Amino acid sequence: MQEARALLGRIEYQKGNIEAALHVLEGIDIAAIIPKMKLSLTRKVERRKRQSHDYASPPMSVHTISLLLEAIFLKAQSLQHLQRFREAAQTCKVILDVIESSLPDGLPENFGANCKLQETLNKAVELLPELWKLSDSPFEAILSYRWALLHTWNLDAETTARIQKHFAVFLLYCGDEACPPNLRSQMGSSFVPRNNIEEAILLLMILLRKVALKRIEWDPSILDHLSFALSVCGDLKALAKQIEELLPGVINRKERYRILSLCYHGAGEDSVALILLRKLLNSNEDPCCVPALMMASRICGEKPILAEEGISFAHRALESLEDECNELEGTSNFLLGVACSMHSKSVLSDFERVEIQSEALQALESARKITNMKDPSILYHLSLENAEQRKLEAALYYAKSLLKLEGGSNIKGWLLLARILSAQKRFLDGEIVLDAALDQIGKWDQGELLRTKAKLQIARGQLKSAVETYSQLLALLQVQCKSFALGKKLHKDHRYSLTSFEQEIWHDLAYLYISLSQWRDAEICLSKSKAISSYSAVRFHATGVLYERKGLLKKAMEAFCTALDIDPDHVPSMISAAAVLRRVGGQCNAVIKSLLMNALRVDRMNGLAWYNLGLLHKTEEVGSSMEEAAECFEIAAILEESAPIEPFR
Repeated sequence: MQEARALLGRIEYQKGNIEAALHVLEGIDIAAIIPKMKLSLTRKVERRKRQSHDYASPPMSVHTISLLLEAIFLKAQSLQHLQRFREAAQTCKVILDVIESSLPDGLPENFGANCKLQETLNKAVELLPELWKLSDSPFEAILSYRWALLHTWNLDAETTARIQKHFAVFLLYCGDEACPPNLRSQMGSSFVPRNNIEEAILLLMILLRKVALKRIEWDPSILDHLSFALSVCGDLKALAKQIEELLPGVINRKERYRILSLCYHGAGEDSVALILLRKLLNSNEDPCCVPALMMASRICGEKPILAEEGISFAHRALESLEDECNELEGTSNFLLGVACSMHSKSVLSDFERVEIQSEALQALESARKITNMKDPSILYHLSLENAEQRKLEAALYYAKSLLKLEGGSNIKGWLLLARILSAQKRFLDGEIVLDAALDQIGKWDQGELLRTKAKLQIARGQLKSAVETYSQLLALLQVQCKSFALGKKLHKDHRYSLTSFEQEIWHDLAYLYISLSQWRDAEICLSKSKAISSYSAVRFHATGVLYERKGLLKKAMEAFCTALDIDPDHVPSMISAAAVLRRVGGQCNAVIKSLLMNALRVDRMNGLAWYNLGLLHKTEEVGSSMEEAAECFEIAAILEESAPIEPFR
């Protein structure tokens, strides 16, 4: 009777009569047949193992068991069609319970080869988690996936791969955090994932390994999901390693270069990313690939030594666009402006510098027009470039537009506005702006704002207030460090920046106390800096300034020289060393001039360097020296009138 119902139910289901099929299949007494199926399967396996015929005949044949399990599976599918998902899942689970309890080691090889037992089992294992998902039961779905993958069901490679992929996708995007899997059966050294992301990454990496071993066909979506998962974790280096291990031909070579360059750029290894991009943009590969050209321009544009190449990449991107996309054109112009701005700082010729700075502003203006002033990055760099060229009114306009666009959510915008106001000698307005920023920004992100506020207070002559602000800032840093010590996780780069920032605060305080002739307090600040890092050009410069103020010029010169040994481009040390040599007298003017010209090479807008160069020309006994001195003093005065309390950038 049960077999007849199973056959009739299958016929109705194949005809598409879902309700009729379900009506027939519900007549099967599942509770009554389960014990018989379990007993029959157990006896069959034992008989095969012992190769004996002495056992009593099982209540059911393998063919009958296969037919009934198929009927249960069809019942689950019928319930699914009728959107009774929970009942469908509970029905489908019966099949897996029967096989697991009677065959804990899975179906033996060629067991029931003449019937559909293994095929039905494969389908049931794959369907069960999908039914739990449809019934909005994420916890049961996750358990079903793990059950499918950790138990021995003798699934074929493609079915296992599909389940692994679907499980990884569910873990990544389901929105529910699952409890970690219990993998006590694994070896002690095996990796046990601690959360959804790690478990998904593990599954996707297993799938990539299977692809590499040619056990399954290549599926591009595996790499897409793994890219997302590792990007969320911030481990793009691991993603690069996985891509590098793929066999040639699995993914297109150009795509391989592009993805790897993105990975290495995201991992902070720009030099490797640039090598890959150069290969991709080679004339034999894809020289007109706009995304690659833009990325190469961005990497080069951030480094003075590569900025000229960044300009070339940006020009090529603009030429390759051919009026295809306004957004890409705006971004390419933006990258061109950034690269030109960076390149202008390393150009020696005044004429060429002015020309490149003009191109930078022109490119950034074009980007602004294309994006209708809706891109914060473009507005920030446009304001920054105008400020560095001392076009302060334009810089102020764009800085205010940036704050309005972002709603004051970005610290960089507040800082730039305050620095521009300080260049206009509106110190009180700058402090008011920073107070407004401090009201909006979270406590742990207030460090840079407080530091700039203290410098504004120094510029206003409010030295006591500045000391109090620095004390408040140091207290904030101490709380952050304690929180880290108590176990709150901080990225290693952030931890380094925290100690580096603290050292900069001690330097600021040291300079402040030196200006007040409080030598002992300045020495304490410098000792605090040394405890953080003894290898600091700024600390040695501050020490040299302290010795200079005390009249110990020889020791001051030694400190400045040590600072330049650490950082040959440290401008304040070059200027201070030149000033000490000039005061000592009897020194070759060529040495002093060399130091000052090097300082201006690094920072053309340094008013103090121009002033000291004017003093040097004034002491020379050459006919044109007085004119050169007057010119230097004039430049120094102009620069001083528009100098910010700290660099704009």
